[in-house]
Amino acid sequence: MQAKRIIPCLDVDDGRVVKGVKFEGIRDAGDPVEFARRYNDDGADELTFLDIGASYKSRATLMDVVKRVAKEVFIPLCVGGGIRTIDDMREAMNAGADKVSVCTSALRNPQLLKEMAEAYGSQCVVLSIDAKRVGQDEQGRPVWHAFAKGGREDSGIDAVEWAVRAVELGAGEILLNSIDADGTGYGYDLELCKRVIDAVPVPVIASGGAGTLDQITAALLSEEQAQGGPWANADAALVASMLHFGKTTIKEIKSHAEAKGVCVRW
Repeated sequence: MQAKRIIPCLDVDDGRVVKGVKFEGIRDAGDPVEFARRYNDDGADELTFLDIGASYKSRATLMDVVKRVAKEVFIPLCVGGGIRTIDDMREAMNAGADKVSVCTSALRNPQLLKEMAEAYGSQCVVLSIDAKRVGQDEQGRPVWHAFAKGGREDSGIDAVEWAVRAVELGAGEILLNSIDADGTGYGYDLELCKRVIDAVPVPVIASGGAGTLDQITAALLSEEQAQGGPWANADAALVASMLHFGKTTIKEIKSHAEAKGVCVRW
C-alpha cells in the first residue's frame, strides 16, 4: 500500500507566510523559513510554496526564500505562483525546488505543460487547479470550473476535463484546490476530489478546507477504509491554517490517520 502524504502549504507574499479564506481576507502568519524548519522536523512529507503575489518582484523574493529553506530541510519542495515559462521553472529548480506548480500560465498556454515535462520530466510538473462550483449538469451533478489569477477569473473550462487534458500533456500530479472550501475549516470538497481522482491516473493532492483531524483523514481514506463514512482516497492532503495557527501538528495528523487505517510515512 502506497503511503499517503501530509504536505504543509506556505502561501508566501513579499517573503511572509499569509493565509486567507476563499482566497480573500489575507492575513500574516509568519516567517516561511521558520515554518519550513518546524514542519521538516515534525515529519512533513513535502513542502509546497505558493507565491500568491505572482509578480516578478514577489517571485524573486520567493526564490530567495526557497534557497534559504533548501539549505535547511531534507524533504521535497514544490514551488508555484508566477511560473510562466521554462526559464521560470529552471530558476525555481536551480533555487532548490524539486518540482513546480503552475495554474494560470497553463490555462493560458496548455503546451507549457508539455514543454516542462519534456525538459524536466512529468514528475516535476504539478498542475494546480483552483476549482469552484458554478452549477449543475443535466444529471444534477455539480460542475466545477478552473479559475485563473488566484481565483479571480473564471476560465470557463470544466475542472475535471482540464485535469484529464493536463495529464495527457505531461502533468505528473494534480494539486486540487477548492475555492469554495479554502480556509473555511469545513473540510475538503470530497466530491470534487473523487471526480478528479477517478478521471486521472496520476496522484491527486486534496487542498482547501481542512479544519479537523477527521476531515484530513477523510480526504485520504479509501471507500473500504471509510466503512460508510466520508472518503476521497486522495494521494496527499495539503494543510495550511491548522498547522500555521497551532491547531494541530503533523505528527497528530499522521497518528489520527494511521489509527483509521491510512498508511502514512514516519
